[in-house]
Amino acid sequence: MMPGEEESPGGDRDGGLVLLHGPKSGSTRKGCDPFAQTQRSKLQHRRARINQQINKEMRMRAGAENLFRATSNHKVKETVALELSYVNSNLQLLKEELEELNSSVDVYQNDSESISVPMIPLGLKETKELDLLVPLKDFISEHYGEEGVLFEKEIKEFMELRQAMRTPSRNEAGLELLMEYYNQLYFLDSRFFPPTKTLGVFFHWYDSLTGVPSHQRALAFEKGSVLFNLGALHTQIGARQDRASLPGLTQAIDAFQKAAGAFNYLKENFSNAPSLDMSAASLTMLVRLMVAQVQECVFEKMTLLRAQNDFLARLQLAQEAARVEEVYSLVHQTMGQPHVKDYVPFSWTTMVHVKSEHFKALSHYFAAIALCDCPAPSDAELLEQEKAFLQFHVTMPEGPSLRVLLQDPEERRKLGKAHLKKAIMKHEEAMRIHGLCKILRKMDILQEVLSFAHKRSLSKYSEIDHEEDFFETGEAPDIHPKTHQKPEIKSPNFSQVKVTDLFHRLGPLSVFSAKNKWYPARRVHLMRGENGFGFTLRGDSPVLIAGVIPGGCAAEAGLKEGDYIISVNGKDCKWSKHAEVVQLLKSTGKEGVDIGVITLQGSECPKAVDRKAAVMSSGSGMLKSNKENSRKSLMNSKSASTLLVWSKKSKRSKKSTYSGVPFTAVGDNEAMY
Repeated sequence: MMPGEEESPGGDRDGGLVLLHGPKSGSTRKGCDPFAQTQRSKLQHRRARINQQINKEMRMRAGAENLFRATSNHKVKETVALELSYVNSNLQLLKEELEELNSSVDVYQNDSESISVPMIPLGLKETKELDLLVPLKDFISEHYGEEGVLFEKEIKEFMELRQAMRTPSRNEAGLELLMEYYNQLYFLDSRFFPPTKTLGVFFHWYDSLTGVPSHQRALAFEKGSVLFNLGALHTQIGARQDRASLPGLTQAIDAFQKAAGAFNYLKENFSNAPSLDMSAASLTMLVRLMVAQVQECVFEKMTLLRAQNDFLARLQLAQEAARVEEVYSLVHQTMGQPHVKDYVPFSWTTMVHVKSEHFKALSHYFAAIALCDCPAPSDAELLEQEKAFLQFHVTMPEGPSLRVLLQDPEERRKLGKAHLKKAIMKHEEAMRIHGLCKILRKMDILQEVLSFAHKRSLSKYSEIDHEEDFFETGEAPDIHPKTHQKPEIKSPNFSQVKVTDLFHRLGPLSVFSAKNKWYPARRVHLMRGENGFGFTLRGDSPVLIAGVIPGGCAAEAGLKEGDYIISVNGKDCKWSKHAEVVQLLKSTGKEGVDIGVITLQGSECPKAVDRKAAVMSSGSGMLKSNKENSRKSLMNSKSASTLLVWSKKSKRSKKSTYSGVPFTAVGDNEAMY
């Protein structure tokens, strides 16, 4: 189980949620048609089918293992051992089939005719359908004292939203659908998940990469899985962009940065993950992978923006490529760690390794182009080029001084030739590694990119290689990695999607939540006396009885300080403002008024009857609303940061919502009736 976490309402960095519609309106967002035969949906259907088969085989294996341990019959043990071997073979085949699906990165790429290195997207986590109708109706009846059947519409609306978020479209609407559902989970948590007991339902989710099923009662697991899918959907959106254009590259960078933010947020706020895809090690790997893909897009953006016949521009491209190689090397190293190595698809590890070698080759190629294709600098340019070249290599190349190197075409050609030699070696290494993976060998576009880059370097080497070259080509030093645009990890902005509490009719969350308990509602009949009803009111939604005059009408009828007014003459007042309740009380005639009240358990106040009697019998208050007890709308306050935590355990406000301490005078923000 995952421990609940707390977050101070003042710590919200995203702002509050905003009410979308009135309490009766619901989501208009829908998921994709689950029967639509797109390439991506076919892939997702196959993934769902394999997940179910893996689940079935794992149940069979668990049963067989239990029988093997329990029996002492030698013949039965042999039979069970044979069955276990068969089941394990099936599981291995299914996992290999799923790995091949997870390696189908070409399905998620764009349809542009331009040649781009494929990106690695993630498939969505699958989940089982969830029937909440009976559990929520029972909880409403038991906890809130309302007829559960009256809330069937809201429960079904929530279930429809959950069903829709299982198949989000691969665009902004799909992201908003996942965000809306995630935000609604805050309300579900607050309304139906008390800290001391569970709702009795299990949330089932399948591992994104292995298909292994996991289930938990904790709503935190549901929240975490939705956030994972939010990150996965961002990866798919990033992979489908046309990276041959600046707008496409900008969108791809944004998508991969948001994917990194979602996975990073998940890693920082989620503990004891029941599935491997949400373990800290896996999420660290995914964050680094997304950052590397952002860096690759930044390099591609530079190739479009910079004038490539300029010496300094080519040095910058070489350093950008070296930076891409550096981050992919880090990803490859992370994928080789014990908790990740056997989990990540081999095709992913291979592609990351290939990209690392490919971009190292490109860094040396652009260094060679800068040296061989650009003319020697003029006196005015020399100082600037010297300064740039001083920071270009990790170690200074052997040979003449820097000034001589830059001004002598032959020395430039020699160093350029050394860089090209290293570039060709790295291209060949990238192609060799690529050939080791059967799945990558089928990926024509990747092979085309590697082959084109290799031939380009060979052609350039042949161009600058002279027959009379008797010198031995030296070892070119590595290029210092540097980027002009550092990737940004963008955390999810939960206030982006406006939502409304589907269970608004239950009352304000400040009182009517799963964590609060109250005594059964009481209906009290009051007759107006000479001094009014004999109580003071305070606050909004719901209005609080702040004090009761001893011996007055309210005291005799059984009203107590700390009671909340929930109805007046049968009219629901849970959401009523102070002035509205006052108007209802004022409009009563000689027949009196029926008031419905509840008392929160644990909110009973110590009574100071003698002190209050003297003060309240002589007091005359003004009808003013007390902001202290006003319900600060969840939608507009900074407390919406509670959406960002897994299991919300709100701290009681430092400002009490009822008068817990005897007071000496009727304040300006209270009114006596």
